[in-house]
Amino acid sequence: GDAGAAAGSKDYVHVRIQQRNGRKSLTTVQGLKKEFSYSKILKDLKKEFCCNGTVVQDPELGQVIQLQGDQRKNVSNFLVQAGIVKKEHIKIHGF
Repeated sequence: GDAGAAAGSKDYVHVRIQQRNGRKSLTTVQGLKKEFSYSKILKDLKKEFCCNGTVVQDPELGQVIQLQGDQRKNVSNFLVQAGIVKKEHIKIHGF
């Protein structure tokens, strides 16, 4: 059921795709727990998928990882396999 979803909704990790100019797109990861090192995760993601990326500080969302290209599936699988997030706690947004 969905009953408990609202209470724990802050525990979700949101993976979003953002269209940039033309064919370029950007994948953002937001909502990782504070105790994780964003910079270390970013380093692993960049190495794993040979893409560029950065950690930005968002006034509302806190730290957000940005990766070039559509990395939604890659990122989700990586976070689950690395034991960072449970599969059911990842919400993928996009087209």
